[in-house]
Amino acid sequence: MMKAVLVMFDTLNRHMLPPYGCDWTHAPNFSRLAERTLTFDSCYVGSMPCMPARREMHTGRYNFLHRSWGPLEPFDDSMPAILSQNNVYTHLSTDHQHYFEDGGATYHTRYDSWDFHRGQEGDAWIGQVADPDHPDMLIPPLTRTRMRRQDWINRAVMDREEKQPQAKTFAAGLEFMRRNHGQDRWFLQLETFDPHEPFFTQQKYKDLYPHQYKGKHFDWPPYRQVEETEEEVQHLRYEYAALLSMCDAYLGKVLDLMDELSMWDDTMLIVCTDHGFLLGEHDWWAKIVPPFYNEVAHTPLFIWDPRSRLAGQRRQQLVQMIDLPATLLEFFDVDRPPAMQGIPLRDVIATNARTRDAVLFGVHGGHVNISDGRYVYMRGPVDPAQNTPLCDYTLMPTHMRYRFAVEELQDIQLAAPFSFTKGCRTMKIPTRQPEQPIRRQTMLFDLATDPDQTALINDPAQEARLSARMAELMAANDAPPEQFERLGL
Repeated sequence: MMKAVLVMFDTLNRHMLPPYGCDWTHAPNFSRLAERTLTFDSCYVGSMPCMPARREMHTGRYNFLHRSWGPLEPFDDSMPAILSQNNVYTHLSTDHQHYFEDGGATYHTRYDSWDFHRGQEGDAWIGQVADPDHPDMLIPPLTRTRMRRQDWINRAVMDREEKQPQAKTFAAGLEFMRRNHGQDRWFLQLETFDPHEPFFTQQKYKDLYPHQYKGKHFDWPPYRQVEETEEEVQHLRYEYAALLSMCDAYLGKVLDLMDELSMWDDTMLIVCTDHGFLLGEHDWWAKIVPPFYNEVAHTPLFIWDPRSRLAGQRRQQLVQMIDLPATLLEFFDVDRPPAMQGIPLRDVIATNARTRDAVLFGVHGGHVNISDGRYVYMRGPVDPAQNTPLCDYTLMPTHMRYRFAVEELQDIQLAAPFSFTKGCRTMKIPTRQPEQPIRRQTMLFDLATDPDQTALINDPAQEARLSARMAELMAANDAPPEQFERLGL
């Protein structure tokens, strides 16, 4: 028997979990998870944010150097589809609404079956013409975005925990496990959008974090630098922690069922996330707009492999999302496609075998970042004001929630095939420039002496070494020539 369960949270902060040293959040099941699995200490993001990370989950290779947020491309290899083609049944249980927008619509249909549970983050779900009722809010929902208005319409029908999307998603995933635990060769991706903002949960989880707060309602931070008071910042951290504790409770249900059904004997378990989140650290909220500090880029990862049966240990090797599809294909004894660059983690799990000397990570048009585990080097553009040249290479011209505008498509060229496009030429579309905040200075940090990344260092020798390795890794990913030009590499 060979089965695999991947539990994926969105925006799960490593530095808020007890197995990674946090001593004030209530997350006993994450501690229990660390006792039953291996804990990875050097896991980093790759392509950011949500759907670029999930494209890595399918393809096992970086995509942020070639395009912005978008669907799986026609030439992309998809890990779930490859498993299905090799007699491994695949199922996705999710409340992640981005799968059902223009920029994610090709992902969920790669699985043999899927279920979707609505209502997260302003999902366009409940139709209501009248404006919603809401408390006095620090950031009013009716003056910012459609999503914030819709979120309060959706919340009105989620007055009990069992009505929240996370609860429904885990119930469906657990039912799949219970129904199929006696069958061989299946993969379940059980994926919740929580603890992504807004940090909406029930009162019993908020009660775990009693504190004095007399300000306006605040559970959805903006994507910008912090302008709020220290009281408001701390309150928001408690709101995140409350939702984290809800996630912990549902993780516990997975562990309970694996105990009940004796699934540890034949079932791989992976618990991961796409990225972290800034909760006022470095005087920033959120992700994407600020630099990718470790609160965003350094992520938690836990793996149980029933073949090695190693638990309660830690691994320090550099790993990333691109390694997870390679690991799952290897587990089911399925050949990996040539374009997949991730490393199967079987030997890392069994013997702490070395993986790589450095990792790349970033978002299209932002810094290109590299870490060797000690240093983090964030390479900015030569000309921060222009941030050019920069192009999207795609056959699927969609952004997150809408198609490319007609104005964006006026200067399309046809690019030569990349090494991973299976002979297909792609559209080369000049990229609409990202907003100014992400066009920041080049930065270098030494995590050995400054783990919180509070002070830049000036070390020309390390910068030269990391720049050279960055260029090598970009070339190995067949990065477009203008990326090297943009960064002055």
